[in-house]
Amino acid sequence: MTVSIGNAIWQGMLILFGAGVLGLVYKGLDRKLAAQMQGRIGPPLRQPFFDVIKLMVKENIVPDKAVGWLFNLMPVVCLAATATALLYVPLGGFAPLLGGYGDLILVLYLLAVPSLAMMLGGFAASSPYATIGAQREMVMLMSYEFPLAITLVGLAWRLSIALPAGSQVFSLGVLAANPLWTVVGPLGVIGLLLLFVSLMIVTPAELSKIPFDIPEAETEIAGGILAEYSGRNLALFYLADALKLVVMGSLIVGLFIPYGLSGIFELTGFAAGLVDVAFYLVKLFAVVFVSVIVVRVAFARLKINQVTRLFWLPVTALSFLGLILLALDRIV
Repeated sequence: MTVSIGNAIWQGMLILFGAGVLGLVYKGLDRKLAAQMQGRIGPPLRQPFFDVIKLMVKENIVPDKAVGWLFNLMPVVCLAATATALLYVPLGGFAPLLGGYGDLILVLYLLAVPSLAMMLGGFAASSPYATIGAQREMVMLMSYEFPLAITLVGLAWRLSIALPAGSQVFSLGVLAANPLWTVVGPLGVIGLLLLFVSLMIVTPAELSKIPFDIPEAETEIAGGILAEYSGRNLALFYLADALKLVVMGSLIVGLFIPYGLSGIFELTGFAAGLVDVAFYLVKLFAVVFVSVIVVRVAFARLKINQVTRLFWLPVTALSFLGLILLALDRIV
């Protein structure tokens, strides 16, 4: 028992460190590629690492009228929730470290905690800019959580029909190990594609990236939720954002494209793991490129009413249609 706990601890530390480095690298690629697509040079790829180091050594300022303990606690809660979600998501073709029955629902809740922490931190700052940003974050969270829940629960429901009774389908590890593409028929494939598109649209909103960066909106509300944050607290939010990028990308990869290359090339052992991890990094980059980088370059920031209308009407309808097609595929 002691050995297994020890292994879980060092494996968890390795996952968090690796995901943190990977998230910062992908943030650097995001900024660099977006700049190149806009005809700019852009910052160096290592800039996110410099940003974290700089923030860690700068003074941590708390506004005079802020609720100090809540203001300082929320960055820690944000990072802790994101790191915990990471341990339940399949990474690199391997099963989740803390995977188990019901972790799909747990991850759904954990993904909402960083937004709630940022909201509370914004309200605790006692700044009009942060308050506006927190209100926007609250509205946006209520908008995109519905199609996200429909997508995740819909996939688990369809897999529960395909697998024997009693299978732990509400587990991300089980969903990644049993891709639905090989189970459903033509209607089901179309339904899966619609759910995939829905989740890809939700991803930049979960990450508060353009065109869904309304809660921060530097040109409108001077940084919004993060307007009063600095130093170590801001660095923790920055790291949480990097980890959440990996979480959302890995969630999409695990649910829709969990395939590896080792089986195709008949590899085993270390070589198989190395090839699958490399392929996972490529898939993760492709998801980030399409759902984050291309979207932020192609679209301008939306208004809050446009965001709610987008997620409550077309995106929710898209996910519902995908769910209906999965149900019809079962009947046909």
